[in-house]
Amino acid sequence: MQRRVLVVEDEPSIAETILYALRTELFDAVHHETGNDALAALTMESFDCVILDVGLPDISGFDVCQRLRQHSQVPVIFLTARDGEIDRVLGLEIGGDDYVPKPFSPRELVARVRAILRRAPASPKTETLTTKLAPSDPLHHDERRKVIHCHGKALDLSRNEYTLLLTFMKHPGRVLSREELLDLAWPDPGSVTDRTVDAHIKSLRAKIRDAVPDFDPIETRRGLGYALKEA
Repeated sequence: MQRRVLVVEDEPSIAETILYALRTELFDAVHHETGNDALAALTMESFDCVILDVGLPDISGFDVCQRLRQHSQVPVIFLTARDGEIDRVLGLEIGGDDYVPKPFSPRELVARVRAILRRAPASPKTETLTTKLAPSDPLHHDERRKVIHCHGKALDLSRNEYTLLLTFMKHPGRVLSREELLDLAWPDPGSVTDRTVDAHIKSLRAKIRDAVPDFDPIETRRGLGYALKEA
């Protein structure tokens, strides 16, 4: 099976060089130019490694890594034009696995990806929204098709409803505040409000009831947040 690598780089010439090097070595390489687009991709897809530029046009690669580390241990290799010791230490301390200064050799970068993947667990893919629930459970995630089933019926969810429900499925029984849900389920939590969570949970409940009447797996904990009932 091809290993999947997400490349987050806003310089087209650098991105093309990296993608060519990875694909030549038979990696499945996906490219995004901004941090927010990368975070959105990481909530929807699984990757074995992330190559992450520090100097992105919207948010820094360090910010992307910090948000990612709230829910995933997928290996991260930082790319940067800065070669200061402080930056290298910061990148490693916030959860980076390697740090490559520009300019760099594409062959060496691919070699570093291979080395990290040899050290990583067999399936280090994005744990963001991966659920270990069995098909027999009331809610089941078909990761390959990106579909959630409720008692065997596929739910017709928007992207945000999908990521929100998967966040609950990742933490069954845990009470999650609105702020936590925004951080975990939205690629850019600063662009929405707490009420956005309430609205999406209301629509989620309605779609679940449409599929399975009288089934409401999401509990409201007044003053605290929401939780998915444990099966």
